[in-house]
Amino acid sequence: MAKKQEINVQNLIAHKILIEPWITEETTRIAELNKYVFKVAPVADKNKVKKSVEDLYGVKVISVNVINIPRKKRIRGRVTGWKSGYKKAIVTLKEGDKIEFFEGK
Repeated sequence: MAKKQEINVQNLIAHKILIEPWITEETTRIAELNKYVFKVAPVADKNKVKKSVEDLYGVKVISVNVINIPRKKRIRGRVTGWKSGYKKAIVTLKEGDKIEFFEGK
């Protein structure tokens, strides 16, 4: 029973690290090269991202590249504000492994 509870805790931690998959035309093109892009939590590092992807999707991760996108100033009329920054990770999987984001197709 403790093992089942431990698995659930690991999945909860993985869901907090991986916020959402980053799906664009560019990322669907590089998915053919076994590279997938995720928006991740600001506290995430390469090891946490690797462990989270392996736990959630059951695949073998070869490498992880992390990119910090800084916040940007936006002006709309007289109102100035900031577009929030974020962190994303590019995950390279072992040859033959795959992650299906579109399960309906």
